[in-house]
Amino acid sequence: MTTKSILRPDLFRVVDEETESVCYGFNQIWYKTRWQRLSGCGPSVVSGIICYLNRARPGAGPYGFMLTKRECRILMEEVWKYVTPTLRGIPSTEILCKGAWAYIKAKGLDLSLDSVDVAEDRSKRPGFPGVLAFIGEALSRDTPVAFLNLSNGGEKRLDPWHWVTIISLSFEEDASSAVAEIIDDGRIKKIDLALWFQTTTLGGGFVSFNRL
Repeated sequence: MTTKSILRPDLFRVVDEETESVCYGFNQIWYKTRWQRLSGCGPSVVSGIICYLNRARPGAGPYGFMLTKRECRILMEEVWKYVTPTLRGIPSTEILCKGAWAYIKAKGLDLSLDSVDVAEDRSKRPGFPGVLAFIGEALSRDTPVAFLNLSNGGEKRLDPWHWVTIISLSFEEDASSAVAEIIDDGRIKKIDLALWFQTTTLGGGFVSFNRL
C-alpha cells in the first residue's frame, strides 16, 4: 500500500471565535445567503486550497495559530466573485477552473491548474491508475486536490453533486483499492475512491492547483 499526503493537514483547522469549537476546512454553510449556502461547495473548496497553499508555501514560516471562521468567510466571499455557481452549481472541472483561473490572475498568484475528468460515458473515462497518479502527484507536491462527485454510486459517505478536498490517498500499486481522506462538512472523512470510480453513474473530476 502506497500513501501520499499533504504535509500539514493541521493548517486546515478553523476555530469558531464565538463557540471556540474547532473544525476542518472552509464550510459552505458559512456563506451569508441561502443560495450561497446551497451551492457554495465549489468556491469553499477553492478558498480552502488557496489558503492552504499560501500558509504552507516554502518560506512562509511555522504557524502556531489556527484560522478563524471570520477570516475564512472573508476569503470565501472574495473567491465567490470569481468562482460563482451557475443555476446547476459548478458541475464540471471546466467551470471551476475558469473561475479559479480568473481569481488567480486577478490576485497575481503563482499558480497553475490541471484537471482530470471522469466522464458519464464509461467508454470515455480515463483508466483508474491514471486518476490515482494524478492525485498522488499533486499530494506529493503538498497540494490538496479538489474532487467533484456528481453521483456517489456505492460510496455512501459522499454527497452527490458536491465538491470536496482530498488531502491524502492510500492505494495498491495495481489500483485494486484506493482510500482517500477528504475534508467535508467540517471533518476529515475516509472514502473508498475505488468503489466510487467503479460505481459512479455520472462521474466527476479532479483539479490540482500547482505552485509555479
